[in-house]
Amino acid sequence: MPDLAALAPIPAPQAFIEAAAAMGIEFDAGDLEKLGRYLAMLLAANEAINLTAIKEIDAAWEKHILDSLTLLPYLAEVEEGTTPRVIDVGSGGGLPGLPLACALPTHQFTLLEATEKKAEFLRQAATALGLTNVAVVVERAEVAAQDRGQKTHEGRTGAMREAFDFVTARAVGRLATLAELTAGFAEINGRLLLIKGQAAAEELEEAAAALHELKLVHAGTVDTPTGRIVVLEKRSATPRLYPRRDGEPKRSPLGVGKAAPKK
Repeated sequence: MPDLAALAPIPAPQAFIEAAAAMGIEFDAGDLEKLGRYLAMLLAANEAINLTAIKEIDAAWEKHILDSLTLLPYLAEVEEGTTPRVIDVGSGGGLPGLPLACALPTHQFTLLEATEKKAEFLRQAATALGLTNVAVVVERAEVAAQDRGQKTHEGRTGAMREAFDFVTARAVGRLATLAELTAGFAEINGRLLLIKGQAAAEELEEAAAALHELKLVHAGTVDTPTGRIVVLEKRSATPRLYPRRDGEPKRSPLGVGKAAPKK
């Protein structure tokens, strides 16, 4: 892997700046440089690790950085003085987690990635960018979402299950599978912010039984310049069974084509 800290930032194209402004996104001093450095790291590391199929710079600014930042308005809906906890499931090359962490230093981000090589890129990129609000966890979502932490005299500590205010995911899988992989991370009344494409409505219909079983409510689907955001709210605790064992959510999507498993 190249020396990520030595890479110069890629300047943001005017089209990206205008598109962000049209969405109401305002950048603080240094934000665009930091985002440009991250993009340079992503494209350079992609020569050694398969992180993205998009290599053209203008397209990468739009389809990676702008697409990630479409979640900003939803993550900003928090009480003043709090430190919101966000987990990016299946973070891959750090999308949307790392661009969001650059733009939201007040939020604490956990990047969950099962592949060690990709996780090492995430660690090095976060360090090179000086992001003290980022932690990287190497684990499958099926395992991490069942992590209830350690028992102490004060209760449980270090849990990942039902420990996050927001759960994000992008390009991880169809909604019935993705909902099962992500629901367990959200605290009760937490939100899942899932970046999807033009098939979002079809996937929602397919996932109706899964959402009911997982105690998730579809709070809206929002069109963005780069895709669609499916917003799910968690109204009560995720049943203990979910997520199921490694690979099962993908091999046998919950509620698709057959009855949901019995608890």
